[in-house]
Amino acid sequence: GKKTKTVMILSFLTLSIVERPVVTLCVLSFFSNHSGGEIMVSTTRPETMLGDVAVAVHPDDPRYQDFHGKQCRHPFNDRLLPIVTDTIVAMELGTGAVKVTPAHDHTDFLLSQRHVLPRLTVIGGDGKMTPLCGQWLEGVKRFDARQLVVNALVEKKLFRGKKEHAMTLPICSRSGDVIEPLLKKQWFVRCYGMAQKAIQAVEDGHLQITPHFYTKTWKNWLSNISDWCISRQLWWGHQIPAYRVEFLHSADKQEVGHCYHDGHRTALSCPKAPLYTDVLDTWFSSALFPFAMLGWPQQTQDFQRFYPNSILETGSDLIFFWVARMVMLGTELTGQLPFKQVLLHSLVRDKHGRKMSKSLGNVIDPLDVIHGASLERLQQKVKEGNLDPREQEVAMEAQRKDFPKGIPQCGTDALRFALCSHKMIGEDISLSVSWVLSCRHFCNKMWQTLRFTLGVLGDNTTPVGNLEEVQPSMDRWICSRLYSTVAQVEKAFEEYELHAVTAALYSFWIHNLCDVYMESVKPVLLKQNEGLKHDGGKVRPAASVVLYHCVSASLVLLSPLMPFLTEELWQRLQPFRTDAAAQGSLCLQPYPRSSQMKHWHFPEEERDFLLVQEVTRVARSLRAQCGLTKEKPAMWVVCSPSQAHILLHFGSAVPTLSRVSRFHIYCPEGVAITLFSQMKLAYRNGGVPDFIFLLTSLTQRRSKLVPKLDEILCKIQSPDYLIKVPAHVREQMDSQMSALQQELKTIEDHLKLLQMTDRPTGSYSNDGVDQCQTQSS
Repeated sequence: GKKTKTVMILSFLTLSIVERPVVTLCVLSFFSNHSGGEIMVSTTRPETMLGDVAVAVHPDDPRYQDFHGKQCRHPFNDRLLPIVTDTIVAMELGTGAVKVTPAHDHTDFLLSQRHVLPRLTVIGGDGKMTPLCGQWLEGVKRFDARQLVVNALVEKKLFRGKKEHAMTLPICSRSGDVIEPLLKKQWFVRCYGMAQKAIQAVEDGHLQITPHFYTKTWKNWLSNISDWCISRQLWWGHQIPAYRVEFLHSADKQEVGHCYHDGHRTALSCPKAPLYTDVLDTWFSSALFPFAMLGWPQQTQDFQRFYPNSILETGSDLIFFWVARMVMLGTELTGQLPFKQVLLHSLVRDKHGRKMSKSLGNVIDPLDVIHGASLERLQQKVKEGNLDPREQEVAMEAQRKDFPKGIPQCGTDALRFALCSHKMIGEDISLSVSWVLSCRHFCNKMWQTLRFTLGVLGDNTTPVGNLEEVQPSMDRWICSRLYSTVAQVEKAFEEYELHAVTAALYSFWIHNLCDVYMESVKPVLLKQNEGLKHDGGKVRPAASVVLYHCVSASLVLLSPLMPFLTEELWQRLQPFRTDAAAQGSLCLQPYPRSSQMKHWHFPEEERDFLLVQEVTRVARSLRAQCGLTKEKPAMWVVCSPSQAHILLHFGSAVPTLSRVSRFHIYCPEGVAITLFSQMKLAYRNGGVPDFIFLLTSLTQRRSKLVPKLDEILCKIQSPDYLIKVPAHVREQMDSQMSALQQELKTIEDHLKLLQMTDRPTGSYSNDGVDQCQTQSS
């Protein structure tokens, strides 16, 4: 039910809060009409005292026990003002007694409702004093009237002093003026009954809210909901569909229909009935969106097909403004919930975790990230805003610090991917432009991958066949990794964890497809491996088909997150698709499902390849420590027969990824050795023993790292470290310390191994692999 009543209302869309500015707190005196004693009140707004209707004190304040239920006399118009008691009064603030002006203060308005006090409007909508103030103040601007009232109190010897006082001051974000609360007649909607239905819907499980902890917030807010003021005195918006019909011989009678058509029919019978000029609160209009956009109240095909919806995804800060009101109005007007699930994402903050604010200069305009913006352009936008000069300088200084070279052009898809890569549920998103830039580099990597793929496929536009049977071990591994990635993406989408989706797809494309598979098969695809000439006729076409299908499937997987880039790249693969698989657009392509790719699942290859990756990692680390970054030494691996079988199963991938000339499963004399997974890894470079060289290089590296670690530990252990050092800097230092400690531990392990291990015996042999194969058979 709608109703009209007089209320103090303020649109918070135009409201800015200035935290604790210093204002003047005045102390003035009212004389008690009962005992002749005085009661001193504190106020920061003397100009409103012409609208005072009472004086309020706390019931437990011992200073005013004798004044309870008494009256005092207004100093300007001799009106008797009741002295009321209310726990809302702060005893410790000022004198502990306050004047009550219900028409110009929200707290006083609520107090007047409890104590049934009148409400006198003494400041008009034009900011000038009204006739209720008397001729001496009528038409005077409110802040000019403040001084006149103080002067009059001084003359009457009722002014008891003033002092500075910090308080929260509401400021209009558009005009910069101080907000003046006023009483106006408004339209309201009773919400209690609708709120109870919304609470019940969540408790019964018909409406699910994710994250679940918001259900408690939902219940608390709706349990204490007030009537909803839905009218606004603005130029733009949906005009309230109500007509004012004035009846003869009636002071104030209104005709309200149960629906728009009833009201419209009544209004037509009165030619002079005006339509109310008020517009609807924007959140009321927005709350109608789920069903109004589908043709409601008519039972259109769209309404019957698409209402109710399945899920609403929105910001957690809109749970009351929008979500709760959609649920209440949807249930009330259609008899159904507008959606079954609500997914609330967190707020986007700056890289330091601060809320974005124009005055702080940390607001990141998405268009600036997409198209790029110079520092000069960023600062020009601040100057064109409505900040005062002091705030402008603070904002511009923050921009100079955070964006000294401006914001680089990152593109739409990079921004989308960066936002989706953060955990959106339960944690605020700290957006860093540097992270968006790294996502742009990922986009560049995708371009490079496609160019390589097109180069492998060549100018021949013969359609690439289906990948039914996979034989080579590396092909089986990458296909299995693609299957596992699709399964991860499916699970993450079902749980609304977009950050897990982006992590899985990024890891597959960069770490599996590019860093491992493409590097391992490059010699085959580019015909660089002379040792594979005898079977290159089979290996190369198979690798080409696998590469094509991995890239094509990955583009489809990434398309919801990066629609523009994936569409562009996918179109370039069109000539190689069969007629049955070709679609006009990537948007029409079915999304990959793990159930359709089970024939690509090879768990044994995935498990075995972990050993190959460990060998590769340790081999590269040992090469770096030995200073063999430019050379490609021979590598020997001493391992068990089962491990040897795995390494040989992956063939040329081990030397290619380890960046060695060749590898043998045999350990000759005079080599550099490292131990891992119960295996020994050894190098020989040009026939020169590497023991002394490795000992020297490891010792030198340790001597460089120890002082760096000591320096960080000294800073961390300082007494004022937690107070003076920002949180993000502490995180960086903790990360550096962990990395240094890990590297030092690795060096110490290698040094101990070199000191404990005898020099291996044996000599280089071309048939080392054959010997191992014989031993492991």
